[in-house]
Amino acid sequence: MNLVKAELFKIRSTSTWWIFGLITLALWALSLLINWAGSSINQGVDPAEQGLTAEQAAQVRVANEAVNVAANLYTSGQFFGVLMVMLLGAIVVTNEFFHLTATTTFLVTPRRERVVLAKLVASAVFGVGFWLVTTVLNLIFVPLILNQLDVGAQLGEPAVWRAIGLNALAYALWAVLGVGGGVLIRSQIGATIALSTIYVLGWFGTTIIFALLAPRFGDWFDKLQVLVPPIASQLMISGTELPGSPPRWLGAVVLIGYAVLAGGLGTWLMKRRDIT
Repeated sequence: MNLVKAELFKIRSTSTWWIFGLITLALWALSLLINWAGSSINQGVDPAEQGLTAEQAAQVRVANEAVNVAANLYTSGQFFGVLMVMLLGAIVVTNEFFHLTATTTFLVTPRRERVVLAKLVASAVFGVGFWLVTTVLNLIFVPLILNQLDVGAQLGEPAVWRAIGLNALAYALWAVLGVGGGVLIRSQIGATIALSTIYVLGWFGTTIIFALLAPRFGDWFDKLQVLVPPIASQLMISGTELPGSPPRWLGAVVLIGYAVLAGGLGTWLMKRRDIT
């Protein structure tokens, strides 16, 4: 517990966390506006008139159901929010090497796995903190948007609260992934650029590649998108099951698997590498 407190103090004693916090708030506001606009546009769309396949039309109809519109809006900001907490998690590690404090840290606590575990927990705590702030803001503003859309606040729907809860899990897991990435890439600038690029290009690249290849290989291939962390993260927070999509629990399992792998690999590497 003392190590976790020490890691939390390290994060709080720098300006990095609140800079990321301000960026997260700005991106949250942008995401909320985009989701609001998308929901407004989709309300007037008849899937039968869009030239979609039967399965695609069913997906659009389910996505436009009130509970799913609400779940999407109440989790606004996740796409960029988890990116910020991942980068913060990476910096928790790379800061030690950037400021040359790693040697002191491991001299004080020779059991390196305890240090890594403390960093994982501290990063997850900050990740949940970022989730909490954006969720409170969503709970304030989204009911107003939903009333404007004439669907009601939907806060009595269990699916909405399940999406909000799984969103918290996603933030914590992405923070853990960030710590693992920071261990793999010790350079602060290198880790920030590499992780941001992999996250953003991974999401857009996956969407484009599967859109092009899925018609050729079929539905089974299209469902493999869930193996890509950003896609798994988005799947977790869908309100209800979408036709033709993998179940939400599979997205959670995939993301947990990546987090366990990143945390375990990070601990193993930290124990084996020389610290200078």
